[in-house]
Amino acid sequence: MTATPSNHSNLQPAGDNPKLSEEQVLLQSLRRKEGTWVAWGQACQQLQKMGYTPQQIFEETGFEPVQQNQVIVASQVYGSLVSGEASTAVLERFERTGSDSLYALRVLMQPERVAAATLLVEKGLDSEGAHEVAKALKEFSRVAKKPEEFPNYPGDAVAYSYWKLARQQADLQARSRLIAQGLLFAQSTSARQQIEKLLTDFTITRSRSAPRLPFYRLESEDEQPRVVPIAGKMPLATADLKAVPIVNTSGIFHIVKFSGEGAWVALPGWQVVMTSEDPVMLLIDSDQLPTSPAGVVLETVEEMLVMVDRSQRQWDNESYFIFDEAGQLRIDWFEEIPDLPILGKVVLVLRQKKVLDEDFNKQLWQLDE
Repeated sequence: MTATPSNHSNLQPAGDNPKLSEEQVLLQSLRRKEGTWVAWGQACQQLQKMGYTPQQIFEETGFEPVQQNQVIVASQVYGSLVSGEASTAVLERFERTGSDSLYALRVLMQPERVAAATLLVEKGLDSEGAHEVAKALKEFSRVAKKPEEFPNYPGDAVAYSYWKLARQQADLQARSRLIAQGLLFAQSTSARQQIEKLLTDFTITRSRSAPRLPFYRLESEDEQPRVVPIAGKMPLATADLKAVPIVNTSGIFHIVKFSGEGAWVALPGWQVVMTSEDPVMLLIDSDQLPTSPAGVVLETVEEMLVMVDRSQRQWDNESYFIFDEAGQLRIDWFEEIPDLPILGKVVLVLRQKKVLDEDFNKQLWQLDE
């Protein structure tokens, strides 16, 4: 169990009190915005490991939770650039500014991050450009058979994305803008020639839209889950009752853990839950889900539960699946069968219920005035 951090409202400046604890030094450095944003991210991460919540860090330092998340993740991406031996010019560029740009690269693997960061520096791109580059490289990584006309990574990979988008665009002005973007990134002669063909070939190639993610949301109070342990069947010894551990729930989905590595979570008896043969739950933040243009619009980052049925490993282009990508789990949709091992099908994405007053549900009687 993590201890709640103590109140630090009476902290003294480092010059007046040389015996500050490690956490006090971290809080003070954040309040004064000492060092680079990379140091801020590392400090926020250390404080969270010490038991501070994002809200507590905000109250102590003024760093909002959203900003904390950005600098923490971006500092991790920066660390992967260092370990990936990115050039000095790239490291120096992002050490000064650019946490928002590196945050956009979080979806990429380490070698892709180094290539993407180098490309951002070469092209002088901002955070919006970083988001486009990251999206293009991620989509290129999904292509099972890489196009021969776009051989030079990463510039040609980004150019390929704009080439595909331009072919789907009927509006000539928008099509011209996408062609220009593709030519900006094209590195090879073959990629440039392939894109330039679109200046005279106005054929429209429609792409298949990604399917909707199977979102569910708890709506009523009596759907709120609760897990209760079972001691056994009577008659039972007193020792059997005493052996049952106290159930402590955590998180918005009331997850139950025991002394080992396992945990449980209770779900309503929806048909999709009951018909899954080998279900496994995964906790995930909404910004880690794949983009779904036809899906639910998520205004803020929220924690969700994803149910995967490991018995369903037959690919189809109407569903999302969980894949093994270099030893890491990846949830995604592919228009064509991917060159990745399929581990299961996503059958449910559970969003939390919005409860304005959780204590209200604990009251036996609630009378309207």
